[in-house]
Amino acid sequence: MAARNKARKRAFQILFEADQRGASVQTVLADWIRHARTDDRQPPVSEYTMELVEGYAKHADRIDELIATYAVGWTLDRMPVVDRNILRLGAYELVWVDETPDAVVIDEAVQLAKEFSTDESPSFVNGLLARMKDLKPSLRREA
Repeated sequence: MAARNKARKRAFQILFEADQRGASVQTVLADWIRHARTDDRQPPVSEYTMELVEGYAKHADRIDELIATYAVGWTLDRMPVVDRNILRLGAYELVWVDETPDAVVIDEAVQLAKEFSTDESPSFVNGLLARMKDLKPSLRREA
């Protein structure tokens, strides 16, 4: 598994855990880093995982607003927790991280949905992130 792929998966897991626990993503990230330093069985938290989690945290309100706006027929709190957090991560990387091609961001998010969510989730994630990709220039201006 490529390093960035692993980093995205771990970032998703941190966002998911924070959502489930009702904790801040920074708190959960700090927990993961501490566990990795004190338990040899825990893999280290990569720099890119930290960048993704911290970047999401910085723009969390705007990201949730974008998801709520473009997820036709779904409110954020009605959305499956897995999908919500895959979309949060994907939206952050799509709108704010220029180094990663848009197609890669969307494909990685779809793969996470295939691995962790329902049969309908990959197409939902793909459709919503593709819509954001098409609107990206205006979303960046508003951000």
